Amino acid sequence: MPIKLLKTWPLDRTAPPIGHLILAHGAGAPMDSEFMHAIAHELSACAVAVSRFEFSYMAGRRTGGGKRPPPRVDKLMLEYSAVVDHMADNNAKEVPLLIGGKSMGGRIASMIADAHLAPNQISGLVCLGYPFHPDGKPEKLRTAHLRSLQCPALIVQGTRDKLGDQDDVGGYDLSESISLKWLTDGDHDFKPRKVSGITQSANINVAVKAIAEFAASL
Repeated sequence: MPIKLLKTWPLDRTAPPIGHLILAHGAGAPMDSEFMHAIAHELSACAVAVSRFEFSYMAGRRTGGGKRPPPRVDKLMLEYSAVVDHMADNNAKEVPLLIGGKSMGGRIASMIADAHLAPNQISGLVCLGYPFHPDGKPEKLRTAHLRSLQCPALIVQGTRDKLGDQDDVGGYDLSESISLKWLTDGDHDFKPRKVSGITQSANINVAVKAIAEFAASL
């Protein structure tokens, strides 16, 4: 498939970035959504380069393909792996390459992470609002592969995310390679309630700093 990337680089180009994150979108919003834009540009301010891409079903919406739903996860995994192969061939070796995404994008990244860790193509995984289960179906967990994950991983999650809140996730059997960063009163998009006294921007800022620290540790 043709690979179209939306790249955001640190303003200071005198030194390599501390990490380069391939960031995939969620199921319903494109790579240039407000959320994805905010994450990418705040990461660039923390010396983390970001390359966003779109799965083919989402890219098709831009050319009159209609509002198609995501295809099967195995197809999405193949598409993401193709992007990783392309980026690994072109990434500066001294810069750690990470993969990840928002919601569904992070889930797909987590499903291919170990396959790309073994040949040293990537160094880490970042999931923003991991969909631990479908909305309203907490019994249908999407955690089987997370129990044995070897790739160093950071999951950034709102404490009241309806696809996996802090109380629920605390009881899951997850690999020791996974670190969790909880965002106070955040929902699936990291938005808190007004009564919390916190803003979505503040939560995104916390998330970005955690990602930058994670990238620097690899």
